Amino acid sequence: MLDKKSVAVFDLDGTLLDTLDDITDSLNVIRTEYGIAPITRSEVNGMVGNGLKVLFIKSLKDGENTPNFDKMFDEFVTYYKAHSMIKTGIYEGMPEVLSELKKRGIKTAIVTNKNIEAARAMKEELFYDTIDCIYGEDEAHGVNKKPAPDTVFKALEELNARKEDAVYIGDSEVDIKTAANAGLPCLAVSWGFRTREEQLAAGGEYFIEKPSDLLDYFI
Repeated sequence: MLDKKSVAVFDLDGTLLDTLDDITDSLNVIRTEYGIAPITRSEVNGMVGNGLKVLFIKSLKDGENTPNFDKMFDEFVTYYKAHSMIKTGIYEGMPEVLSELKKRGIKTAIVTNKNIEAARAMKEELFYDTIDCIYGEDEAHGVNKKPAPDTVFKALEELNARKEDAVYIGDSEVDIKTAANAGLPCLAVSWGFRTREEQLAAGGEYFIEKPSDLLDYFI
């Protein structure tokens, strides 16, 4: 059992939010426009975690060699930004957990490989009163995406918090590696986009089965 912490650093997709349907629908709108067969939610499930660009590359048989790739990707990003909250929802039990963390005075952050603009929009709509700060994909400004620790360090700096007081909560191998690179323990959640077997293979050590289990790890 970990020592209890005072800072919670959350992944977004697969940890706080189920975003797969909107991502899948957005991919399929673009695929249909270019005469490519639709992709399934389960297929997309295995591709997420490294940002929209990597996802889009993985979703195409020929990857970046696909004709009109850049145009397609730009259209996908634009469409997804405008339709990222159609079916997306917070996992059951998580709003209550976030509210309780707030009551306890726990500092909270989200770090995600989602585009920073889309991530901020989601925070404002869904987490405006429970999450203190958010950092997303912003490599244009020199912030390396996960599993690099940059976004974690940015969040801790904004929170004026020490990494010794923080724990990372995520669902994927990217999250487990991010936590390790930042020097934080990682709580791997069971309800996200990766199986326990995949999490173990990535080096997962601490596991939680439901959102309310999180409360045991904070002061």
